[in-house]
Amino acid sequence: MRSLLNCLAPALALLALSAPAHAATLDQMAGQMIIVGFQGDNVGDKSVVALRAEIAAGHIGGVMYLKTNVASLAAVKAMNEAFKAASPGLPPFITLDQEGGAVERLTKDVGFTEVPNARTIAADNSVPGAEAIYEKMAQSIADLGFTVNFGPVADVDINPNNQIIAKFGRSFSADPAVVAAYDGAFIEAHDKAGVVVALKHFPGHGSSTGDSHEGFVDISNTWSPKELEPYRDLFAKGYAGMVMVGHLFHKDYSDADAKTPASLSHQWITGVLRGQLGFTGVAISDDLEMGAIRQHFTPEQTVTEAVRAGLDVLLFSNTAAYSPGLGEKIRGILVAEAKADPEFAARIEQSYDRIVALKAHIR
Repeated sequence: MRSLLNCLAPALALLALSAPAHAATLDQMAGQMIIVGFQGDNVGDKSVVALRAEIAAGHIGGVMYLKTNVASLAAVKAMNEAFKAASPGLPPFITLDQEGGAVERLTKDVGFTEVPNARTIAADNSVPGAEAIYEKMAQSIADLGFTVNFGPVADVDINPNNQIIAKFGRSFSADPAVVAAYDGAFIEAHDKAGVVVALKHFPGHGSSTGDSHEGFVDISNTWSPKELEPYRDLFAKGYAGMVMVGHLFHKDYSDADAKTPASLSHQWITGVLRGQLGFTGVAISDDLEMGAIRQHFTPEQTVTEAVRAGLDVLLFSNTAAYSPGLGEKIRGILVAEAKADPEFAARIEQSYDRIVALKAHIR
């Protein structure tokens, strides 16, 4: 995996972490930690114009696409070109979920060539064959101006009745080694196209019996350490891109009173992901407007606990109750907490440095 081993190579990371990282203001560093969803599907839409201004000011670090933002491939490309032009020096994370199968934002309805789900890809193709399929998909995504694809799924297909992973064939296999091999093909393909990926859903959604989109998901009695093996394997091979942390509660890795999910858990993110597994890249949350978070934590608790736990990027779909000022609200919480707590401010700077290093790989 040549490009896997090159991901965040030390020399490039040091170059990216030089003067620009420390020249930014607290407001701009906090802004880079925020990705928000938006309304609109055309470059001239009011919400899109406003987002371009926020990106240009460094007040947000990226945007998240849903199917509602995709009117046509031409419109998507125009919006993405405008988002990139707003910050040519530090490109925005322009993100989407394009796994293949049921989880995709770009579909045949708008002329995009779809690919099968992960289970089908692994069943019908060798690892090199899968990589060839994903190379075409990744290049098509890159040609439209996207810079981040939220995949591949690193979940192990443990529970056949799982309603969010198994039901949609989103896992490559019940064997962690097979999952890691096909994840590697997905990563390699996107790396060649200059698109950042995000392994998901740490620490493992494959054994769960619930859906964190809808509410609280307890994996205390179903989760197995083997669900970490794809991450361990890929990190050992040099992967240091992005990992998406899920809203999954395990009683042994939680603040007991708060029932802290992995996305807000210092034990999971700083202890296991970074400490035990040695991950050095960017940790991003799953959508922080999912029921598992919204129903249990205030926005202030969500933002501050996520950063203290070790997350670098906070993802908000902006779908629960759409707010044009959502990015500003999140940034306000980050900045206020940083001004009151030097340790929190140091965490923001640490995340900013990781984000800048990763963005150096975007083409």
